Amino acid sequence: NGIGGDLFAIYWDAKSGKLYGLNSSGWAPQALTPEHLKSKGDNTMPGAGIDTVTVPGTVAGWDALHQRFGKLAWKEIFQPAIFYAENGYPVPELIHAFWVGAQQRVSGDAESRRVYLPGGKPPEVGDLFRNPDLAKTLGLIADNGAGAYYRGPIAQGILSTSKAAGGTMAADDLAQFKPEWVDPISITYRGWKVYEI
Repeated sequence: NGIGGDLFAIYWDAKSGKLYGLNSSGWAPQALTPEHLKSKGDNTMPGAGIDTVTVPGTVAGWDALHQRFGKLAWKEIFQPAIFYAENGYPVPELIHAFWVGAQQRVSGDAESRRVYLPGGKPPEVGDLFRNPDLAKTLGLIADNGAGAYYRGPIAQGILSTSKAAGGTMAADDLAQFKPEWVDPISITYRGWKVYEI
């Protein structure tokens, strides 16, 4: 998933013959209470907007997986993503279709519009898409570890964006987040054992 989302992983370790599960889905901000939602006129959980944003778990999940199973240096794994974010890549059909489908939603936010709707519309299939801000963010994570995301300059950006949009995210919500190692559940279906978190 992208760096602003959640991560779920199932990993088979051939050496030990063990299957590992990682739930790195972020929790809701501590101050996102029913009272907060009611103060905004919401009697149920909204389907969109800042109050649907949870602590992003992806970067912490990458870190947990890397610490347990990683073989390459942390900084090295980020280099291809940094390269393509900085230098660009041709937009594939699938991504173009996603961006076209999300155009109305994306256009409601100035920053999203700037990044994903250059010239007021999604890039066409084959257009070179660059995201230098993402390259910079990935560089900070590569150089300084997951802490740059949850306690450093990236965290400050997340918090200021949340605050500006009327959100409840606080520094402790980010700083205290930890992924959870879990045992995947399973069921036998037509002779196959199927696992899930």
